[in-house]
Amino acid sequence: MTQFKLSKGLPATWLKLLETELKKDYIQELELFLQSQYKTKKIIYPASENFFHALNLVEPKNIKVVILGQDPYPGIGQAHGLSFSVPEGIKSPPSLQNIFKELKSDLNIEATASGNLTRWAAQGVLLLNSVLSVEKDKAASHQKKGWEKLTEQIILSINENCEHVVFILWGAYAQKKAAFVDRKKHLILESVHPSPLAANRASDRGFFGSKPFSRTNAWLIEKGKKEIKW
Repeated sequence: MTQFKLSKGLPATWLKLLETELKKDYIQELELFLQSQYKTKKIIYPASENFFHALNLVEPKNIKVVILGQDPYPGIGQAHGLSFSVPEGIKSPPSLQNIFKELKSDLNIEATASGNLTRWAAQGVLLLNSVLSVEKDKAASHQKKGWEKLTEQIILSINENCEHVVFILWGAYAQKKAAFVDRKKHLILESVHPSPLAANRASDRGFFGSKPFSRTNAWLIEKGKKEIKW
């Protein structure tokens, strides 16, 4: 088996931004880990060609919003490289159902039958997970293998190279990434995670009632950008 190379899945614009990072030792270690997983016949989600699906859909210059997730859904057919999103024909998981409930409450937009959020990506919403792969039925199984360092560098690159981006950080895991964002330059919206375990939690940063969609659009309009049609 030839060595697994992550760089082959990156579009040219992102490859240029991450060129130095991709030469670091931890990337090679991550590649060897993934290669070993495939060699031992582990089932990995999403398909390797979709590890960087989010980056392939949104070029750096077009980013308006970053919605940061934790890691891919571990269920059959759910993960396709976009945080919180599922492919056409797959039932929306509970977290995504709650996202749609908040969208209805916030902007009176009804949930669609499809949980595929590619339509958001087409408008400049980067749906990025902190960890970009997972073993089937084993949530968080690929954490601390190197993905986090790479996605932190992606966030740093966005922070440095983009203007007036909204970072939507749901849950403590995502909120740790706020340390890589200049709050004077970008907007950070934080609340608890939309998962059923957290979303109903009563707090001053609860998920329901946080209005991330209208607040995002208000910021974009203020900065002279086109709002997102959620």
